[in-house]
Amino acid sequence: MEDKKNNKSNQGVSGGIYGLGFIGALVYYIGNATGFVGGVIGFLKSLVWPAFLVYELLKYLGA
Repeated sequence: MEDKKNNKSNQGVSGGIYGLGFIGALVYYIGNATGFVGGVIGFLKSLVWPAFLVYELLKYLGA
């Protein structure tokens, strides 16, 4: 018989960093929203905050 090992996914620290970044982006975008629609857009932006981060970093580096 084959030995069955526990194959649980281990995200390590990256999942926690994304989670903290999501909460920070959520607070920032919703805090700066002027209305309900702005809050909804802020929520959606907070889901993809890494894309904004990479975009601004590449723009800063001139790539």
